[in-house]
Amino acid sequence: MSRSYKIHVPATTANVGPGFDVCGIALSLSLTLAVTIPAQPSASSSTPILPVITYAGLDSSNVPLDPYQNLLTRVALYVLRSHDIHSFPSGVTIHAHNQIPFGRGLGSSGAAVIAGVLLGDLLGNLKLPRSRLLDFALMVERHPDNVTAALVGGFVGSYLKELSPEDTSAASIPLAEVLPEYPPDAGPQWGMDPPRAPRDIGHYVKFGWAKEIKAIAVMPRFELATAKARGVLPETYSRKDMVFNLQRLAVLTTALARSPPDPDLIYEAMKDRIHQPYRMALIPGLPEILSTLTYTSHPGLLGICLSGAGPTILALATHNFDAIAAEIQRIFKKEGVEVDWEVLEVDERGSWVEEITNETS
Repeated sequence: MSRSYKIHVPATTANVGPGFDVCGIALSLSLTLAVTIPAQPSASSSTPILPVITYAGLDSSNVPLDPYQNLLTRVALYVLRSHDIHSFPSGVTIHAHNQIPFGRGLGSSGAAVIAGVLLGDLLGNLKLPRSRLLDFALMVERHPDNVTAALVGGFVGSYLKELSPEDTSAASIPLAEVLPEYPPDAGPQWGMDPPRAPRDIGHYVKFGWAKEIKAIAVMPRFELATAKARGVLPETYSRKDMVFNLQRLAVLTTALARSPPDPDLIYEAMKDRIHQPYRMALIPGLPEILSTLTYTSHPGLLGICLSGAGPTILALATHNFDAIAAEIQRIFKKEGVEVDWEVLEVDERGSWVEEITNETS
């Protein structure tokens, strides 16, 4: 008898003001997979049937459906082959429903990586602990803030241990940021003997989160590749700028947990000098948004920053959500940029897998 499962992975916002490559928050948009694993055929059966992948939801027309090129199934195969399981179970079907826009700074690739790791764990019946799932995710996505928040949920801080060149340069690891993201030459022989992920390479802590705070995500209708956004960053920073960020980060991680939230404290603690100043030219309207929206001009606003590498704007607020979003929308419109926006909750549960029971009368 076939078995059916649901895999749920939340969207994330990373960096979170001064927390560049450190802090992430899981949000109430999601990537969900409906996975059906048929009863396995006998050993005498013909060639195994490759997984059939279908997509619905945002940006679904842009996703390759070949299991050797799709990021989800490439990551799953990497996990399987790291455990000496060299092929997918025969006849698996995977239907993905995506609510996370691609290339907008809401963790679409991180969600795909976590979904792929959970899929590999499920298909191989590996029953890996959460720490080991994170190891495999970090071999694929080298920035821990997005994937950690997607896996464990809530508001998290994380770090990644240094890896050796041998660990990081293997062509048989499906790196999320390598372009093209879906190599055209990927096939059955790719990654047959991948390097095993070192253990405990990622560590994290969950911070508290005040129940009054919601996240307004204002999403411009254009993509910004993470690689391009990273390309504008300098190799070195001044001591003054590093101290600026460290001071604010130390305050922010506690301030966002306090109830009622203190807008005077949080607004200044959300400022950044490590990545946002260098990305101004990539996002029309960003300088005005960061400089003119304040907690005094817009009551309810706590702080504002880029979500991930952008172009989405993240505004944390307790009320007055429509007016805050409308002002950001107005500034973007002056620059000829159309946007969508949503008020999102923080997803404290993170990723999960459940078996679906088909009841018959």
